[in-house]
Amino acid sequence: MVIDGEHYPPVTKSALDELTKRGDEVVGAVLVGGKEKLSKAGLDKLGDLVVHSGDSAASALDEAIADLQPERIFDLSDEPVLDYRKRHLLASVALYRNVAYEGADFLFTPPPFPDVARTPVVATIGTGKRTGKTAITGFWARLLKEDGRSPVIVAMGRGGPPEPEVLRGDEIELLPRDLLELADSGKHAASDYVEDALLGRVPTVGCRRCGGGLAGAVAVSNVREGVEIANGLGGDFMLLEGSGSAIPPVRADSTVLVTPANVPLEYLAGYMGPYRLLLSDVVLITMCEEPFGSPSHISDISSEVRGSFRGSDPGNEIQVVRTVFRPSPTRSVEGANVFVATTAPEAAGGSIKRHLERDHGCRVVGISHSLSDREKLEEEIKDIKDSADVLLAEIKAAAIDVATRHALDHGLDVVYMDNVPHGVDGDDPAEALRWAAALADERSKAS
Repeated sequence: MVIDGEHYPPVTKSALDELTKRGDEVVGAVLVGGKEKLSKAGLDKLGDLVVHSGDSAASALDEAIADLQPERIFDLSDEPVLDYRKRHLLASVALYRNVAYEGADFLFTPPPFPDVARTPVVATIGTGKRTGKTAITGFWARLLKEDGRSPVIVAMGRGGPPEPEVLRGDEIELLPRDLLELADSGKHAASDYVEDALLGRVPTVGCRRCGGGLAGAVAVSNVREGVEIANGLGGDFMLLEGSGSAIPPVRADSTVLVTPANVPLEYLAGYMGPYRLLLSDVVLITMCEEPFGSPSHISDISSEVRGSFRGSDPGNEIQVVRTVFRPSPTRSVEGANVFVATTAPEAAGGSIKRHLERDHGCRVVGISHSLSDREKLEEEIKDIKDSADVLLAEIKAAAIDVATRHALDHGLDVVYMDNVPHGVDGDDPAEALRWAAALADERSKAS
């Protein structure tokens, strides 16, 4: 039970008695602050009930959960002792410890993470859509392959297949016409699992999900079935890819949180941001360049993450890695006139053009930033045959059913484009992801 010193102790004791009358067994209380209605001696007991306290409300609750092993926390505190951030932090601590958190008009229940995989598992989760989760997952898979591992990706999305679907990215080459045929069959050919298979070049299982809760739970998904299928694909390591801010609903041994450099700090410090941080071992900040995130805001994000509550587990450190994405065509476009189709905002256009022309030897004759807006995309690509001989596209949104179709119909070559993370100011995403994989190996052996 969570209590505060803004309530007169007899009032709190009466509420405790009411909880007992309705059938609850109250095993302890945590004092989370407030002194106005307490004596100078403070409050170490409420009737026969021991009252726990600590250096902070979060640490006191975390330690009490470890000592008492409750099934549920009931919050009898209130403003001003628990403001919105502090209350969500306490709820996050409870959910992280797999304990429900209830109050006068709310109930948070821990998202279920059943232990299904037969190999070490890592998860890539995000603070929202378009943070770079798929690019990071594909990059991570390629790193593991370089290290002699046999990774399998399980990706979930809002456009995933009704039954988990396997794409052997390690065995087949997915060409533009193959993806167009996939789209014509009624499937979402730009779903994350297709991108993972094509760019990660590893076995990939595509799954779907619908709905997303405040703490990242999904309402309905076939991810568990997808993981069971992935168990039979011969891999020795599994990568789970989240969708938007939803978290894959199976257990992971280590987790990487991907967040953009323009994320509002409230997404990390408020709401259920602390819960996602508690789950995570690495935070990758993407798009760490102007105009997406100012140096001061990126510094604020890093400080917020490093200063976040980490629980009482020894060695529960968190790494912060700052990155930028750079476009990388899947095959050479040297000497070509290319039209780029991307989901990146218009502010990124100059950077994309400079990088492609400098590092890949092509001439960028136009860019559409409208892959997620079919009507606008169709308008922007209708005349590209007049200036371009190659469509260079991300595998996102309308890249296949609109952009690829138009390009092939008008005799253009189609090349797909990856976004590769590069570290900023000495940060090394490859090193951090390898560390997270090694941590997953260690935890998997210990479990």
